[in-house]
Amino acid sequence: MFRFYQLLYEGTTDEMSENIELMTKRKRKLTTAEKAEKKRRRREYMTIFVNGKQKRVKRPPTVEGLPVDEFIRRNADPIWLLQNEMYEELYQWEQEQQEQEEQEGSQPEPVRRSIETTGLDEDLPF
Repeated sequence: MFRFYQLLYEGTTDEMSENIELMTKRKRKLTTAEKAEKKRRRREYMTIFVNGKQKRVKRPPTVEGLPVDEFIRRNADPIWLLQNEMYEELYQWEQEQQEQEEQEGSQPEPVRRSIETTGLDEDLPF
């Protein structure tokens, strides 16, 4: 160790760089198995902070990138909700259906013209 400090003080930069390279430890690359394990852990766990410290906790379950409750709310029909005793979601679904019906009822219906009223019967080939 004394030799290192002596080279630092008196030595050339080439000698110093050689000695410094010998002292540092290189970081090794991960193997494919280690990379796969790291990727699996990142998918399964997430890091949160509790009292200024990092904690690893399991991620909440998802379906197609959505939380399970949100996925069910978007895709379930009333029969499935009833069979699985999800009455709160069924009530919300009914409320949404009523709101949609009210919105459709407040919009004026488009005017529909029949062929007879427009007089286009002569243009038909049959």
